Amino acid sequence: MTSTAGVAPANPHDTATKAPRGRKLTGYWLVLPGAIWLGLFFVVPFYSLISTSLYDPDGSVLTGYDMSWHIANFGDAISQYHQQLIRSLAYAATATLLCLVIGYVLAYAIAFKAGRWKNLMLVLVIAPFFTSFLLRTLSWKLILADDGWVVSFMSWTHLTDLLNLLNLTSGDDRLLATPFAVIAGLTYNFLPFMVLPLYASLEKIDIRLIEAAGDLYASPLRGFFRVTFPLSLPGVVAGTLLTFIPAAGDYINAQLLGSPNERMVGNVIQSLFTTQGDYAAAGALSVTLMVIIVAAVLVYVRTAGTEELV
Repeated sequence: MTSTAGVAPANPHDTATKAPRGRKLTGYWLVLPGAIWLGLFFVVPFYSLISTSLYDPDGSVLTGYDMSWHIANFGDAISQYHQQLIRSLAYAATATLLCLVIGYVLAYAIAFKAGRWKNLMLVLVIAPFFTSFLLRTLSWKLILADDGWVVSFMSWTHLTDLLNLLNLTSGDDRLLATPFAVIAGLTYNFLPFMVLPLYASLEKIDIRLIEAAGDLYASPLRGFFRVTFPLSLPGVVAGTLLTFIPAAGDYINAQLLGSPNERMVGNVIQSLFTTQGDYAAAGALSVTLMVIIVAAVLVYVRTAGTEELV
């Protein structure tokens, strides 16, 4: 008879801990392609941009630029181009607000009122993406032309006088080459980026919650601000971010629809890189814009406090 005294009992977890090593590494192999892509197309360009922003401004194309940690480039760029930087943020914020108002109404209509036309309306929202961004912006030059019906209608209704009071036009009944034209182009081009997240958020709302607000004697307006709008905040935050960030760095709308008085920071960066060859100032301005946007986004998301985004 064999004695079992002194023999340690088998650990039930031994089998689990002896899982194949390849299975443990599967997750890392799946992440590897994305990590390589991120490294090649974000980390490396970002490092190059940081290095460029710290070049010696006295370098030249012939002698080359020296990486001298010249932090003064940032101060020089901000002091010289602060107006374009502030203008870009103001234009982007205005366009984002307009997209929010227009896009919320459109997304609400699609989510709750469209019925069997819902899919068609969604297709119409994304249809502009099948056309070139440049072509869509150029079309606004025809819409806002001096001899067009839009200018005639706004002059007849004295809306141009109101825009002039808001410093959105130059006071001569022209819409092109004005802040109004640039903001209108930004609003149109980035409106789908606002509508789609809003629709996705509104469509998830349980309609019974809205009906319950009415059963508790809440007016439609009060029910909207107490039930519908708070539940759609994740879409509002996502839509405003997707609209504001690209709008702040855009330069096509200001180039085609504005004048030198409406130049945005994107126009300045493009000119410094491609025309003037001032890489140090262009890099410093690019990094400054990136830092401002990242800081604003962090503050905004934390303030909004939506659980899906924080």
